[in-house]
Amino acid sequence: MRKPSVKCALLAAMIAKHRWGTPIGEEALLAVTAIDPNDYPKARDAVEELRSATYIESAGKRGISLDNSAFRELADILYYDCDWEPFEIRSRLKHYEGWETHEWT
Repeated sequence: MRKPSVKCALLAAMIAKHRWGTPIGEEALLAVTAIDPNDYPKARDAVEELRSATYIESAGKRGISLDNSAFRELADILYYDCDWEPFEIRSRLKHYEGWETHEWT
């Protein structure tokens, strides 16, 4: 099994800790993400990159959260970039309402 990228590990932790509209701070996110402590500098850079992703909402110093209206794009990122299987994405993104029309292109 291949080790997930730091970005994918961060997204997995964000999905696990997702609360509607509640951002998670960088330190709290790093604490719950399954990454090697040696990867923390890379993870801090990845958090900054995620701040500008369309499926992330940035709350400034308070942290970042998932954009509930962009779960379609997040599902595609998880599938194509993170190698998640569709059944895993469906089970983790329970509040995504676009499954009927979602296509893995």
